[in-house]
Order: sequence, then structure tokens, then C-alpha cells
Amino acid sequence: MRYQPNVTPTSRSLAGALLLMGLAGLAVPPAGIWRAPSGTPPDSAARARALHALNRLTYGPRPGDVDRVVAIGIDRFIDEQLSPEKISDQALEQRLATYEVLKTSPEQMARVFAQAQRQQLQQRRERGDSMRPQPPEPGMMPDSAQRARLRQDAMDNPLRRLLGQYQQATMARAVMSERQLYEVMVDFWTNHFNVFIGKGADRFLLPGYIEETIRPRALGTFDDLLIAVAKSPAMLFYLDNAQSVAPGSEPPQLARLRQARGRPGRMGFGMNPERAESLMARAEERRPKGINENYARELMELHTLGVDGGYTQQDVQNVARILTGWSINQPRQRPEFVFNEWAHDHGVKTVLGQRFPAGRGMDEGVELLHALAKHPATMRHVSEKLCARLVRDDPPDGCVDAAVHAWERTGGDIRAVVRAIVTSPDFWAPENRAAKVKTPLEFLVSAVRAVGASPDTTPALAMLVARLGQPLFGQQPPTGYPETRESLVNSGALLQRMNIALGIAAGRAPGVRVDLDRLALPTADIETLVSAVNKTVLNGTASANTLKTMRDQTRDLSGETARTMVVGMALGSPEFQRQ
Repeated sequence: MRYQPNVTPTSRSLAGALLLMGLAGLAVPPAGIWRAPSGTPPDSAARARALHALNRLTYGPRPGDVDRVVAIGIDRFIDEQLSPEKISDQALEQRLATYEVLKTSPEQMARVFAQAQRQQLQQRRERGDSMRPQPPEPGMMPDSAQRARLRQDAMDNPLRRLLGQYQQATMARAVMSERQLYEVMVDFWTNHFNVFIGKGADRFLLPGYIEETIRPRALGTFDDLLIAVAKSPAMLFYLDNAQSVAPGSEPPQLARLRQARGRPGRMGFGMNPERAESLMARAEERRPKGINENYARELMELHTLGVDGGYTQQDVQNVARILTGWSINQPRQRPEFVFNEWAHDHGVKTVLGQRFPAGRGMDEGVELLHALAKHPATMRHVSEKLCARLVRDDPPDGCVDAAVHAWERTGGDIRAVVRAIVTSPDFWAPENRAAKVKTPLEFLVSAVRAVGASPDTTPALAMLVARLGQPLFGQQPPTGYPETRESLVNSGALLQRMNIALGIAAGRAPGVRVDLDRLALPTADIETLVSAVNKTVLNGTASANTLKTMRDQTRDLSGETARTMVVGMALGSPEFQRQ
């Protein structure tokens, strides 16, 4: 059955009314011009700037955040967020300490994965495929029987339990962290260097990828991040570089077996000829067959230069040759980066006019990555993506130029590039305020924060993100999830958002603990209530149409029911969908 908030019998018609309001409110010119709400006193310039900063540099303001930022000053707030290591995050750290997955090494995750596979195979043999619990269809909530079976399956599958914990930790960080800009940047780089959690070994490699590769470098230098990603077992597996070898190269194990074949009696390494032949046949079957260009292509097209970065197919082929031998040491036992000299193409290569002499090994790959990180096309491509994330879907040239200049000046210091963006005139231009539509993750997290709520300790909140169309780490193509208004605004997606907004306000959305009493909203009459919700939840941004809809839909309600409805409508309003 499809999840419904079940606030009152009029919930569905209300969601429909809000849907029409949302579609109308989001169908605006590309610039997304921000205006002070009609019919309400306009916010001061300081409050408007504070709200804009919170919308873009955090996952949305909590009650009182705008006043706090105004009090300390915008510049100080930005300085604080750009130095997350100086911000205390005790409440979040206490929550994260409860997650076993964050204490589990990649080696342990690999063992858990192997154990889970053995358990699943045994269960299939014992109960038959027809008795295995099936996940619900996309966009559907499981019924009680399915939930019970899924819970049991999760208990029987330790890997699934750990991955559920990792999703919980991701949501807890987004909602609870005081280091909000840092979490925004972690999400940006995770999407930029996308890895799909559903592909084979990446089911157990992905948590380590984010924890050990992305998070420590989210505000570091781009070349350091790029090299760390290139060496990450998760990326090497996802884009198949672990299987990329020079044509004709042979793994040492296979070479030893080949040399030993045909010797009379038992072999020197304690194996009879029949066993050796069997092992050799298996090794030959699994043997990498040659160069794989997948990672080389995405490295240039997505991670660095961009599709118009001036490279050729010959460049892609030579990048793939340079990166032969970059692989994983025992991915299902001890998953760590290894350079296999035997698999490397030692010939001469030329990439973007730069010659790489013959006879070199891993060093030429590192040299290549440094060169790509410093290439002008990379600076512009990645700066455009950062400006699109922080400023506007179609990034202004001035913002991109400021970011590129900071990149050149600092050698790709991400912190300096972000500072250049958020201090540029384009970032603060009125036409760029409220010009972006929130992604499913941004919408859900901002809604929870807006009512001062917190996630519980189950994966349910992450499941709501999946129901909104963007499951955490679930994008199969290497492009990552799209974040433009065109990809996010449609009737089905907005109706889901409206329903979830009403469910959050009613305290019925799974995965969230909500207490509207903490908002201290007056309920004496609808007009006062609507005004208070506009101020507390929407920070005074509600349009005349939104305010009228709130009044019209709740004029016959009172008390807690009215409060729930108005808060739900605020979270579902077009103003709240924007940032």
C-alpha cells in the first residue's frame, strides 16, 4: 500500500490543492527571481541574506537559526562553516558512536559480505526461492507482513544491517550536524565521484569509500581528492579499472601454474596435476582480457575536464593505458589499492599533448592525475558544478570566474574555491535567491530541520528519500543524480513531497521524531497561526497565494489539527521547495 500521512479525511484533497499550488509556484523563469512576500512585512536585508546563506550552505535553517546568523554576522557564520574542525558536534558524535558500521573496517566489511553470501545460499537451499522475502515495488511502502519478513531478512543478513546503519548515519549527519557546509560538500563530492552501491563488491566497499576517501578531503585540495578517488577500491571496481591490464599480460599466479603444468608427479607447491589443471582453467577464465576504458573516459568527461574539455578518443585510450595495473588487492578479503607491475602498459603515451616516456610504472598515473587536476578545463568544469550547486542551475560566468581564479591562486584548495563562490556578487544577487529547487535529500532533511525534529535510529528516513526518487548511493550511471529544476519538478514527485510534508507535521512520517509543541505556535485563531507558521517555518517567505491557501484549507479547523495542517502546508509549499 502506498504511504499516506492520514492526518484527516481531507488529506488527499489537500495534497491535491498543494500540488497545484506547488506546480504553479515552481513554474517560474530560469532566474528564479526572489521577491519579498506580498501581504507580509518584508524581511530586513540582514535576515534575507542570512536565510539565503542558510538555504545554500546548510541543509536549511532550524527554528531560530536565521536570528542566530544575523546576531553573529554573515561573515562570521561563513568563516565558522569553512572551518568545520573548530565546530563542536557533540550531539551528532554521540549518535554516531552507536553505529557499528562506522567502527567496521573495509576488511571486516568484506568478511561480512562473504558471510552474508554463504548465509543467503544456505537459506535458499533450505526454504526455496519462493519463500525469500521480496522488497516492495519502488515508490510503495511494504505492508506489515513484508516489513516483518524484511526485518527478519535484515537480521539474517549482517551486511544489509550494516548498510542500513550507514544510511541512518548519513541522514543523522545531514540533519543533526553543526558542520553543515562540510556535510553539503561531502554530498557534493559523493555525487560528483559517484559510485553505485548495487554493483557487486561496492555493496561492502562504499562505506569505506565515503569515510576514508571523500570525507577527509571534502574541503582539502582537489588533486589530493582526485588521486585518492583513483586509488579507491570502490571506484576501481565500479568503473572496472581493476580489470584493466596491458594486452598479453599474465598474472603471476597463472604464470606459475602454466610453468608447473606437465611436470611428472606432485608439483613443487604441493598440488597434483589434475588440481593444477582445474585451478589453471579457473584462473584463465577469470583472467583480465585487456584494457578497459570505462574509468579513463569518466575520469576525463565527468571527474575533471568535462565533456567539452578538448580531449580525444586517443587521449582516453592513452589514459586507460597509463592506469593499467591500478587495481585492488584481494577485493573480497583485503580490499586495498595495489599497483600490479605485471599488468601495466610500459609503452610511450601522449595525453593532451603531454608525452609520457616508455618504461615507467605507477608514477606516470600520479603525474597524469596531477596534470588533470591543474588543467584549465578541469578548473572550469568543476567550478561550474560547484556554482551550479551553490548559486544557480545555470551558473553565472562571474561566479565561475571567481572560483577558477581562487583555484589557480591556491593550487586547487577547495575551501578557498568555495569561499570565492560564496563571497562573489553572484551568490548574493537577488535574482539567484530561491532560484534552485531542493533535491529529495535536501527537501526531506530541510523539512525535518525546519520543525526542530530529529531522525530516529532506524533506516526509515533514508527509505523516504528513496521513495522521493533518489535512494542514497543508488544512482547507477557514473553521472550522479541530476540536481536541476527540470529533473526535479513534476507532478508525481511534488505529490510525494506534499504527502511526506503532511506526514512530518502530523508526526506520522516514519523515521522522524516530531514535537510541534517546541515551536510554540499560537492556535487562538487561524490568522495568527498562519502568520506564526510563516515566520517560524518559512521565515516570512510565504507568498500571498500560499497564505490564502493555508487560510482557506484550515478555516473550519482549530487547535492541534489546525496547527498540524498549517505546518504541513508550509513544508509542502512552493516556497519551501526552493532554496
